[in-house]
Amino acid sequence: MLDKRKFYINGEWVSPAKTNDFEVINPSTEQPCAVISLGGEADTQAAVEAAKQAFDSWRQTPKSERLALIEKLAEIYQARSQEMGEAISMEMGAPISLANTAQVGSGTWHIGNFIRAFKNFEFDRPLGDHAPNDRILYDPIGVCGLITPWNWPMNQVTLKAIPAMAVGCTVVLKPSEIAPLSSMLFAEMVDEAGFPAGVFNLVNGDGPGVGTQLSGHPDVDMISFTGSARAGTAISKNAADTIKRVSLELGGKGANVIFADADEKAVKRGAIHCFGNTGQSCNAPTRMLVERSYYDEAVAIAKDTAEKTAVDVSSKEGRHIGPVVSKLQFDKIQTLIEKGIDEGARLVAGGPGRPDGIEKGYFVKPTVFADVNNDMTIAREEIFGPVLSIIPFDNEEEAVKIANDTVYGLTNYVQTQDGAKANRMARNLRSGMVEMNGTSRGAGSPFGGFKQSGNGREGGVWGLEDFLEVKAVSGWSVE
Repeated sequence: MLDKRKFYINGEWVSPAKTNDFEVINPSTEQPCAVISLGGEADTQAAVEAAKQAFDSWRQTPKSERLALIEKLAEIYQARSQEMGEAISMEMGAPISLANTAQVGSGTWHIGNFIRAFKNFEFDRPLGDHAPNDRILYDPIGVCGLITPWNWPMNQVTLKAIPAMAVGCTVVLKPSEIAPLSSMLFAEMVDEAGFPAGVFNLVNGDGPGVGTQLSGHPDVDMISFTGSARAGTAISKNAADTIKRVSLELGGKGANVIFADADEKAVKRGAIHCFGNTGQSCNAPTRMLVERSYYDEAVAIAKDTAEKTAVDVSSKEGRHIGPVVSKLQFDKIQTLIEKGIDEGARLVAGGPGRPDGIEKGYFVKPTVFADVNNDMTIAREEIFGPVLSIIPFDNEEEAVKIANDTVYGLTNYVQTQDGAKANRMARNLRSGMVEMNGTSRGAGSPFGGFKQSGNGREGGVWGLEDFLEVKAVSGWSVE
């Protein structure tokens, strides 16, 4: 079992102020794979103080030097990608093939996109020709507390730490205590790249402990959080006393609207996307809305797709799905599957319990419910497991109404070969992102949502701006 009890503070690996061991569980085996320490107030204080002391020097470091360090970090990340894949697979259950590609690759993707955006970013801009002596300056906001989840660890760490450090902020990262090993490896990479002491700090801990200490700390200027709406609400309330900026990327209940004229692979593609990463993605298309004339055929395709989705341990290569991350998540998903049955949804694939032949590990059957209505619990709550709910609709207006009838607004999906209809849907759907006909969003596209899916945007130039203050200056001396 790995011993990972130390924290990375002020450029050094240090022991916690007080011992508070916590076991990291491999969800495929239900056995401990590492032990970390949960930090306390003294550890949080030390990390924040280190970040505060480093900020003034770091923000004045030339852009070219900060860029060179980010580029060096990108090289190290790529060179140690196999280690990263192994860490992610072990800690949160992503099959090793997925961990080495999509999970690790998301970090590679974001670092590269930020480098591209940062090279062209201007921190000093004229207001306009009408005001030649006015300038708009972009200043780093200061010390940033970064609180990241377990489901896509490097996706979220790189979306926060890279832009924050690039623009001149200093950071304290609190990764999920359930899956901290990848973030600790990332801290090793930051150290190897040669960032100045205090620019990047890592303290492990839980939400009520280190998370609360960071969000309420008077010397933390910003909190960037990804996780549940419940935790996002608590962070916002705790941060209010110090009026710090709070950027939230929360849950989702994405609608995948499939019209009768969709391409023949649309339903299968949507179901595979829902089951991907074992359903543990906030932007998963978990509500499949299908035009009634195509409904029965769509249900049959989704059923077949679920039944052909293999489930196995994370250490095996292959295109199967792995376990969910923890017993807590497993039990929650089982309860919601039972709720779907009790509320009258038609179970067409999967259902309660582990898949046949699997006796241990937090494995969930790929599950499909048909004849769901939008008032059912499984249509309203974020399940965060491989569970798909299929809802019929009669026309475009009804599809929009059902899709928008949710407290969330992260990603919606549209499948139709009618371009004008697709564009109308994109305009009318209340979500931060809309993906149409299986086309992924481009490099540097902003990630974020409406309503209880959060605020702020991550990725590309929007991700840089999230960590900056805007300063308006008059009377600027034009040289």
